[in-house]
Parts: sequence; structure tokens; C-alpha cells
Amino acid sequence: MNRRSRLFARHRLSGQLILAFLTLAVTSVWFQSVLDEPEIVLEIGGTYEDMRKNSSASFSPLIRGHLWLGIPKTDAQLRFIDSQYGFITPAARFFTVGFDDNVIVDIRMSPQVEPLLLDDALKVVLDLQNQWREKGWMAMGVRNNPTIADTPEWRAWLGDGERSGITYWQAGDKYQVMLVLGQFNDPRNPAEERYLITLALAKPWTPFDDE
Repeated sequence: MNRRSRLFARHRLSGQLILAFLTLAVTSVWFQSVLDEPEIVLEIGGTYEDMRKNSSASFSPLIRGHLWLGIPKTDAQLRFIDSQYGFITPAARFFTVGFDDNVIVDIRMSPQVEPLLLDDALKVVLDLQNQWREKGWMAMGVRNNPTIADTPEWRAWLGDGERSGITYWQAGDKYQVMLVLGQFNDPRNPAEERYLITLALAKPWTPFDDE
């Protein structure tokens, strides 16, 4: 091997080592960011104490002997734990947990940290619906409130600021979710159509006829 070939091989090896190092560094940062994502981990019927013990996001103090609402002290994703029906949301800025004394009775949140463009909002909604479908949740009341889909018809419906998409899902006789997607007037982006997702979760509260 002549001198030029040796130099070329050395530079190529150096480049490969740098690339490998950068790839490892990026992967480590990404993995750490996933691990560091603040989470509220809870179950309906669970206790405030268990939620605090299992969560990585700090939470407002317990108020004993009252019906009350608590909130995370930072943006946080929800990890809803159930052996069959559990699911995970993106990080949320609006996130309230309802308590009866120290027992969790409901959750209301927007699984986003800012109003989203329609493409991004639909990705969140479809991911949640897919998680529920895969875990055995059933769409309810679909005759009047069909599941939300990324179709021209749904986009046209949601593009009318007076309309929202509402869908209900139920996990046996244990839990019910109402998911709402609609336009939101975002003063920071007045020239854009931005969307807000609202999720409510509790024990079943709305009856549905079999459809």
C-alpha cells in the first residue's frame, strides 16, 4: 500500500469513528430525553400517594377530605396504568386530575403543549385511537359520533371553525373516554388554523345503546 492509499485509509477510518461516535451520542441523548420525559402515572381508583410514588413529574399538594383538582407542576405525559387497558399520551400543558379525598376519580387534559396544526393534531388523535383499539377499548355511539379519521371529509368538517370532532371509547364497564378535536384561536399564530385536543377519562358516565 502506497503512502496516499495509507492516508486515505486512515482518513476513512477516522471518519467512520467520528460518525460512529456521533451516532452513539445522538442515540444516547434521544434515549435519555425519553427517560427524562416527565410522567404522571396513575389509575382511576388509585391513590394520590401511589401516583406521586410512581410519577417522575412533581404534583400539587394533597387536599384531604375534599373533592378537588390537582395539577402537575410541569408539562407531563400521562401513563394510564391498567393491565389490559393502559395507554400513554404525549406531554400535556393542561392536565388536571380529579380526587375524592386522596382517590383518583377522573382526568381532564389536552395531550399537547401548544395548539397544533391539523396534521399534527390528527397524528395525536389517531395514535390514541389506535392504542385504545389495540388494547380492547370499543368506540361507542358511532352512529352520531364516529371515530375521527384522516380523510378529506373529516378535514373539511374540522376546517369549519364552528364544528368539532367528538368520539367516545369505553373499556368494558371500567372506563370511558371522551375525545374532542376542534379549532382553537391561537393569538400567537393568528394566520394559522390551530387545533386543540381535549381528553376526559373516568368511570363510564354516558350510557350508549348497542350499535
